[in-house]
Amino acid sequence: MVVSVVGGHGQIALVLTGLLALDGISVRSLIRNPDHADAVSEAGGSPVVVDFEVAPDEEIDAAIAGSNVVVFAAGAGPGSGVERKESVDYGAAVRLIEAARRNGSPRYVMISAVRADPEYPGDDVFSVYLRAKGRADAKLLGSGLDHLILRPVGLTDDPAASRISLVREVDRLESDTVPRADVAAVLAEAIVHHPEASGIWNLSSGELPVTRAFA
Repeated sequence: MVVSVVGGHGQIALVLTGLLALDGISVRSLIRNPDHADAVSEAGGSPVVVDFEVAPDEEIDAAIAGSNVVVFAAGAGPGSGVERKESVDYGAAVRLIEAARRNGSPRYVMISAVRADPEYPGDDVFSVYLRAKGRADAKLLGSGLDHLILRPVGLTDDPAASRISLVREVDRLESDTVPRADVAAVLAEAIVHHPEASGIWNLSSGELPVTRAFA
């Protein structure tokens, strides 16, 4: 299996890369900054430099060619403004959807955000972010691609607890936070063991063992 991870230098992506590599899966870590190549190599991924905001379609297609799964783990980041929420959290995600459709339609796994909604109210940057994520999710849902959308709550750098709440209905979540390492573990569980998992799932810390995710 070949998995291509867009935003491969992100904290969740690096942990995911390591977990997939332990299972013998080939991981391409798609990164914008070549200075991040060593970090993704150390995690077990093969770095591929491609900037989804500006690269031509042909370069993006070449980066994901032959992939069985593509993972959108990129984000403009908490310090970014409205323009990059649009160009990365929405625009880059949509470019990956388009590339997947051109390249044999690999399974698309999206890291979204809890309460992402194309109609989320407000003019502050976080509201713009949630609208961008919601619009990207809507594009994926309507794309016809085999897909999984994971919407975690507030992310922490705590060690993995390996206990989660994974539900369809957001009001049934058991916590307001989840370690990034547990998000990565749930993604790995889905990719390796549950190719049938689809649609939108909300994620927080909870009582369910990660190994029972999607079971």
